[in-house]
Amino acid sequence: MKWLDMPPLWLVVFAALAWAQAQFLPLGLSLRHPVTLLLAGVLVGGGVVLTVLAALEFRKHKTTIVPHETPAVLIQSGIFARSRNPIYLADVLLLTGLCLWWDAVPALALVPVFVWVLERRFILPEEKRMRRTFRADFARYEQKVRRWL
Repeated sequence: MKWLDMPPLWLVVFAALAWAQAQFLPLGLSLRHPVTLLLAGVLVGGGVVLTVLAALEFRKHKTTIVPHETPAVLIQSGIFARSRNPIYLADVLLLTGLCLWWDAVPALALVPVFVWVLERRFILPEEKRMRRTFRADFARYEQKVRRWL
């Protein structure tokens, strides 16, 4: 069951809800405009870039990227010098971008719910494991680098 409780699957579920809302329950609301589509592309592209940059840091430091596991190394370089959770930030950018791309205006309300799910199910437990494992190093990192941006 632990392997089913992964952020990409949550992202797929929330994105599917957004897509379904756009397809079957548009409610006459629209933000369709070339600027909105450009913003959607930037958000989706930014999410992909953040994910790749974070994955490269995990690979460089030879530690796990799996959320429910304790990493062997506290990564503080690269994109992790700017955000403690760049992959979760990327997931939020992706969901927001997809909502805009599909013109799923009411589904934009899912974005803060998705953030809440990521924080409760993944970020807070990860931070607890990191505090136990890396103690003072994580405390300094936490003071220096924000959770999201």
